[in-house]
Amino acid sequence: MGLQIRTLATQAMASRWRRRRMCVLVADFAVPAALRTISATGAMLETNARPALGARIELHHPEAGMIEGIVRAISTDGVAIAFPCSEASMAYALAAITADMSKAG
Repeated sequence: MGLQIRTLATQAMASRWRRRRMCVLVADFAVPAALRTISATGAMLETNARPALGARIELHHPEAGMIEGIVRAISTDGVAIAFPCSEASMAYALAAITADMSKAG
């Protein structure tokens, strides 16, 4: 019983302020992806897609819009993408973070 309570508390703490929005990763075709982390220079996505390293992709976020990037790493549960640090990438990251922290939607 104590273990179950501790597990539930840990799960609640992990998602208390940020939900992972479902995005769309477009490489050869569109696939769903959950945004795990994002910054002005890249993002980590949980997805079943495995585009090739160096492949050009698009990431579509329901509120932040679209950004182009390049696959920089592949892991067992997703892919890491990189995009050039610019005003547009900073605005995209801030919009995605803000949307994920809001209770609406």
